[in-house]
Amino acid sequence: YGREKELLTFKRFHKAIANYIYYYNYKRIKDKIKWMSPIKFRETFISNYN
Repeated sequence: YGREKELLTFKRFHKAIANYIYYYNYKRIKDKIKWMSPIKFRETFISNYN
């Protein structure tokens, strides 16, 4: 009845959002945080803080 196509589209949309969030947090580097990804910056900060 057409619902399968709608669900497949939503699954693709959900996967695209999840992939972008992963990229944003783990792969993207920023000059403001010493050319590290946000996750790497947090890990470095926490390890230096302890």
